[in-house]
Amino acid sequence: MSEDIGLLTGQNQVEGTVTAVLFRNEENGYTVLKLDSGEKGEVTVVGCMPGVAPGEALELEGSWGRHPSYGEQFKAEAVTRRLPVGEKAVYEYLASGAVKGIRAGLARQIVDRFGEDALSVIENEPEKLCEIRGVSPKRARSISEDFRQKMGMRRLAEFLSEHRLPLAAAMPLYNRFGDLAVDVVRDNPYLLADRSLEIPFAQVDALAIELGVAGDDPQRVESALIFELDHNADNGHVFLPENKLLNATAALIGVEGDCLAEGLGALIERGEVVREDIAGVTACYPAGLYGAECYVAMRLGEMCRTEIAPPEGLGQLIGAIQREQGIRYAQQQRTAVELAASRQVMLLTGGPGTGKTTSLRGVLALFDTLGLETALAAPTGRAAKRMGETCGAEALTIHRLLETKLDPFTGQLVFTKNQDDPLEVDAVIVDETSMVDVSLMAALLAALRGDCRLVLVGDPDQLPSVGPGNVLDHLIRSGVVPAVSLTEIFRQARESAIVMNAHGVNRGNVPELKNRTRDFFYLGRRDAPRAVDTIVELCKTRLPQNMGIPAEQIQVLTPTRKRGAGTAALNRALQEALNPAQEGKSERAFGPYIFREGDRVMQVKNNYDLFWEDPATGAKDLGVFNGDIGIIQEVTAGGITVSFDGRLVAYPPELLGELEPAYAVTVHKAQGSEYRAVILALSDVPPSLLARGVLYTAITRARELFILVGDGELMARMVANDRQTKRYSALRTRLLRETGQEA
Repeated sequence: MSEDIGLLTGQNQVEGTVTAVLFRNEENGYTVLKLDSGEKGEVTVVGCMPGVAPGEALELEGSWGRHPSYGEQFKAEAVTRRLPVGEKAVYEYLASGAVKGIRAGLARQIVDRFGEDALSVIENEPEKLCEIRGVSPKRARSISEDFRQKMGMRRLAEFLSEHRLPLAAAMPLYNRFGDLAVDVVRDNPYLLADRSLEIPFAQVDALAIELGVAGDDPQRVESALIFELDHNADNGHVFLPENKLLNATAALIGVEGDCLAEGLGALIERGEVVREDIAGVTACYPAGLYGAECYVAMRLGEMCRTEIAPPEGLGQLIGAIQREQGIRYAQQQRTAVELAASRQVMLLTGGPGTGKTTSLRGVLALFDTLGLETALAAPTGRAAKRMGETCGAEALTIHRLLETKLDPFTGQLVFTKNQDDPLEVDAVIVDETSMVDVSLMAALLAALRGDCRLVLVGDPDQLPSVGPGNVLDHLIRSGVVPAVSLTEIFRQARESAIVMNAHGVNRGNVPELKNRTRDFFYLGRRDAPRAVDTIVELCKTRLPQNMGIPAEQIQVLTPTRKRGAGTAALNRALQEALNPAQEGKSERAFGPYIFREGDRVMQVKNNYDLFWEDPATGAKDLGVFNGDIGIIQEVTAGGITVSFDGRLVAYPPELLGELEPAYAVTVHKAQGSEYRAVILALSDVPPSLLARGVLYTAITRARELFILVGDGELMARMVANDRQTKRYSALRTRLLRETGQEA
């Protein structure tokens, strides 16, 4: 940063007059503009500044950064706006097109007629505009309405900025409440706790207290109760026991007494929370999750009770499929194919090397033989791609299968395919079902016609879904869903130490660390910096040179994001080693990251509005999903272009927060993916993440090579820890009820 720029008004402050708006996203207010800071010249400012126009005076707080191509830029985090003062500034503001219906000519006439009072006339006395030739009463009202809308947005942005709230919330709040947004938020600040706005509850609560909301105010209590339910849903719980919900809320906001029970009662009465005695507890559900869990149980219960007459000559059909595929099914695999012929829903489970893929292909071939139109789906893009490759047919993510989009008003996910517009298929096969949460399962079932078949495939020993529920586990433990569990490890798989060690870990056996094989290695590095250095060396030189595995086919995994060998430290070291800065290679700083041409990156949230295009096939569609990994192709002032397996996605600057470096990712993020080589960093790991399921999931991500770099004692502790974190869900109980059994 130059000393001159740093001295404008302070290291983190800039003030001046807007001279030009270079870019603006009208949906979220992200803006790039030029600011005349006086004697120090013109500076570039980026940030969420909805409605800002040339001629406005701004006072900004934020931070400086340097763009590799465009030099210093100021990232605005708090904005104070002042309307133009003086006839010259007012004219420049109106002539810029900031107010719809006014251009340079009319702007000159308005300023000549009303002088410095021009803006006040437009907002409060629009009828006076009719004194100007050519301005009709209708046009005057239209100009005034547009200006008042901009003033409403201005007041909202100033309110958020004054209270240190994210300016990105301005556009969705204004779209929802219009000119009354500030008044609505002042009346109930807890509207800002809406999950779609992504404002921390503690920040909203602090604002409410500052505005005079009492500690036991019903708005505060009810919002805190909803926050606790939502927060725990993010941790996998479909409901909370009533006593735990009340105790957690009391600790969160520091209140006790009847107000908590009264707040919960009000939420129940309004239908936002559902309370029910089930599974031995008094459960409190967010209404949406209650509906999802009940629907999944009801629909699967119906499907479990449905039997289908198997086709005549089933044995001959299976024999023909075996000959066509050039294999002979083992007994469990044949049972799976036979079950698919006679049941509307079934589970197919098993660990690595047990023949899930062969069985799945057999079921698909049977459905094809029977003339059934079958859709293949998986929870993530990489899992869907792998499924399609192994089955020789197109597979989609479940979201893409259901044709998702966002409701522009609520910001909530909407599935186009549902009960009113079901999928035009006769069967659906879902892989990696352990990753499917209760809400997604409900949406999938809602999109199936009444006679559609469903095959759910998965590994029950992998980590559960990131979202609420533990669907596959509950389906298995209920015992009511027809199921085949593949347990035989085939001879070829038994030759793989990856496969055998994965099964050994499940049985509680620690892999033999001194017994190095051709596909499973251990490199002891207790010290986190040494572990990072070793991993960098493996990715940069040892594996590419000694084993012919290029860096782009190696995925580094770690249980944790933080600490010395977490994703943050590993990504910094691996980026520097594998894709260092160099002349001619464009890059862009954003938050804690530097995104550089050639970097491996991951999408970290579902975005149903991002447009992608595949130049090779001409295919175009919307939607990039949490966990998708791609390579940065281009970095420009307008954003970043990423290739996700050939699908090109252009990220404008305001969406860069949805990307993270992906040279190293957490084990949880790697679910559903498979890599030629996996390196697991196991050093300086929080005790809460030392679990058998984490280690098993990491090992089973490797196809040809698995290397553990770190502390062998930590691995032993992971193997010994088979305690699974309990998730509050009553799906198993509901399934038993739906099928006439009791839990």
